[in-house]
Amino acid sequence: MKKTKRRSFLGWMFVGLLTSSAIAGCSSAQSESETNQSEVKLTLVSYAVTQSAYEQIIPQFAQEWKAKTGQDVVIEQSYGGSGSQTRAVIDGLEADVVALALALDTKKIEEAGLIEPGWEQELPNDSIVHKSVVALVKRDDNVKVSQWSDLAKDGIQPITANPKTSGGARWNFLALWGAVSQAGGSEQEAELFTEKVLKNVPILPKDARESSEVFYQQGQGNILINYENEVVLAQQKGESLPYVIPTDYNISIDSPVAVVDANVDKHGTREVAQAFAEFLFTPEAQREFAKVGFRPVDQTVAKEFTNQYPEIKNLFTVQNLGGWDKIQTKFFDDGAVFDKLMNKVN
Repeated sequence: MKKTKRRSFLGWMFVGLLTSSAIAGCSSAQSESETNQSEVKLTLVSYAVTQSAYEQIIPQFAQEWKAKTGQDVVIEQSYGGSGSQTRAVIDGLEADVVALALALDTKKIEEAGLIEPGWEQELPNDSIVHKSVVALVKRDDNVKVSQWSDLAKDGIQPITANPKTSGGARWNFLALWGAVSQAGGSEQEAELFTEKVLKNVPILPKDARESSEVFYQQGQGNILINYENEVVLAQQKGESLPYVIPTDYNISIDSPVAVVDANVDKHGTREVAQAFAEFLFTPEAQREFAKVGFRPVDQTVAKEFTNQYPEIKNLFTVQNLGGWDKIQTKFFDDGAVFDKLMNKVN
């Protein structure tokens, strides 16, 4: 009886070894197949205002990948509001790489089972690929706004996107709230100030790009609350309106990048997707982000652009406001603070 059990055990062990070898062989073959193809395709899903940077970065990566592997890489791109892009990926848009406006959106894709937990540690700088702050664009110099408190004054009409659909708008909202709470104000004072500002807002576009169009092209509002990088980019395109960056208190707009594990495994593109994500942290890519208004996370590159980015005296982060989980529940869930404030002002 013992001999029979031993034979059975050895048989199963042999089968196990064969299976492990087969899996390893398949994995090796898949990796080899990926790099032996003459062309590989990736899909990058990002938020609207990053497009100008990626249009410069992608050809540089493609050239480097071609030189390294002999393989052409084609990166299809999708841009829109960060919240809308997040839902699209969860609903079936097969992104290989996501570069969204805030970690909360990337977390939602993780919770949907498409990104493995711990993605923040897979890339440098906790996967934060660039930063920005909030800027206030004035219709003209007759608009007397120089600090956060001015946005609550009569006659001021700020344009900001809807935080239900736009990651950028969530940063704007948190900047307003934090301008009071991080300066020592109470929760009630922060809520009252934010309510006054929202009462002055004539329209809530769906994302940062549409906010710019509403303000610049349609002429609505006399203040645009937006990313610093969006303002810099607009100026580069000839929209030379005056703007101010509140430097007393401002929020660090930290934007992450992540490989979408389920999709790269499905497409057999993990190697090239990982390489592309890592390339975004190189000085070459960081320099392209900086050129179009993003604050680089590479400190050497940041020193090259010191004159372009004013120093913020008190730069607070989402962690100072409790972290994204708490922020989502407190401010942006259905029936939370934002909805309550909108019910008051409408």
